[in-house]
Amino acid sequence: MALSRKRQKELNRLKGQAENLWEDQKELLDHASRVVRDASRQAAQYAREEVSPRIRETFEDSVRPAVNSGLRNARSAAESGRERVLNDVLPAMTSALGTALAAIEVAKNRQVRDAIGRATRIGTDLGTRVGIVKPKPAPAGAGRYILIGIGVVAFAAVAYAAWQTLRADDDLWIDDESETAIADE
Repeated sequence: MALSRKRQKELNRLKGQAENLWEDQKELLDHASRVVRDASRQAAQYAREEVSPRIRETFEDSVRPAVNSGLRNARSAAESGRERVLNDVLPAMTSALGTALAAIEVAKNRQVRDAIGRATRIGTDLGTRVGIVKPKPAPAGAGRYILIGIGVVAFAAVAYAAWQTLRADDDLWIDDESETAIADE
């Protein structure tokens, strides 16, 4: 298929324009990359000369003193707590533990246990006579045993009801197959 001269000229002209446009684009991209390189170099230099010193100055003036103050306060609190434990808590705990161990050792002695039992009996007898300690009431009689019996029966009833509720009821159900077999006969 042959093109007319007019069409061939137009195509050649368009081809030349496209090549010129491509060359212009390459020059533009080269120029843009040089501008970006220069701008990044300038930004880095500005950051080194202006931004970094300001950040360092702010850190030195504001952040570091606050952190150091916090660390000093934390160390002081830790030291105070340590001293409190060593000087107050630990001696009190060892004293209480020693007292408890001594009391256990004394309680193991048979003579001490007998003396404490006698003193308790004497104190109870004396308190009952004076009216400070009330004597233990005697059993109420048959009513007490009847109430105990009713309680036992009620407990058994509740236990039986719970057992009936929770037991496996597999044997209580009739399978569908056996119903159809009975209906067929």
